[in-house]
Amino acid sequence: MQTDLVLDKNTTLSENTPIQLPRLGFLGVGWIGRNRMEVIAHNQAGKVVYIADPVQVNSEEALKTADNAIVVNDLKEMLTGDVDGIVIATPSALHAEQTIAALEAGKAVFCQKPLGRNKEETKRVVEAAREADKLLGVDLSYRYTKAMQEVYRVVQSGELGEIYGVELTFHNAYGPDKPWFYDPKLSGGGCVIDLGVHLVDLALWCLNFPEVEKVTSSLFSKGKRITATDVIVEDYANSSINLQTGTHVQLTCSWNLPAGQEAIISAVFYGTNGGVAFKNTNGSFYDFVAERYYGTQTHTMCFPPDDWSGRAGVAWANRLAAGETFSPEAEEFVKVAEVLDRIYGK
Repeated sequence: MQTDLVLDKNTTLSENTPIQLPRLGFLGVGWIGRNRMEVIAHNQAGKVVYIADPVQVNSEEALKTADNAIVVNDLKEMLTGDVDGIVIATPSALHAEQTIAALEAGKAVFCQKPLGRNKEETKRVVEAAREADKLLGVDLSYRYTKAMQEVYRVVQSGELGEIYGVELTFHNAYGPDKPWFYDPKLSGGGCVIDLGVHLVDLALWCLNFPEVEKVTSSLFSKGKRITATDVIVEDYANSSINLQTGTHVQLTCSWNLPAGQEAIISAVFYGTNGGVAFKNTNGSFYDFVAERYYGTQTHTMCFPPDDWSGRAGVAWANRLAAGETFSPEAEEFVKVAEVLDRIYGK
């Protein structure tokens, strides 16, 4: 069955949209970068032309599924070649600089989240995309799950009535395995910028990005309240976000929480005519349902399985192939970054 992916409230793009393959370079092919590369290639959404990674074994693994690609040393060498776009999956501290360099070289970019470590970095990237008139995408992957697409459609339909409450949760029973995640100068923060970024994006996206009126938060590291977010990263966070529309958004996220399962992930919207929820099942990082709530009754609208991993990159590559250039929806990345800054008290 063909699935239409919602890109914004006015645009949809089918997974089966006919395309001519754009030539792509992949900067960073660790686990995530390699997955995005493989999914784009498998879906015939792009041609893997260049690969660059400072870890030789990563490049060797990538070549197993992209044996015609050329391994280069760095982004600079990649940008001198014949490519239409760059897919970036490197440490967060490098995202803004590398994305801007690619855009200024006339290449479209699809970047891992976060696009920048703060609002100012993110804003500079979006301005560079606007100046270059190039398509900019960020791997906000949960938008592209079938379950979240169902939730989006329900919220957009207006059938919930007045939406007054949104509850966002992302607990990861594990923590990142790379040291740079724990250095705020390199990562930009802890679980909020790593996990909460997805949830803040989902809430604002579904609600058409209303203005944010007030943000308060409590951040913790190893059970202790922290305020110096430029010194230590948080592993537990709770934030209250009041929107100018009157809607209240509650965000809770964590690393290494004794949650009794591997992950708890959800985005629940409550309105005067019922509720709708995006939820993971059985502690899974990959399996999601969409549920519609009517008082004490639950109707499940969408079940696993759903092979959604990497689908955001496929959608970006299809848009690039269709000739799309800079889209004003890139401003959404700045709006999400601003909320994260306010959670961090910046």
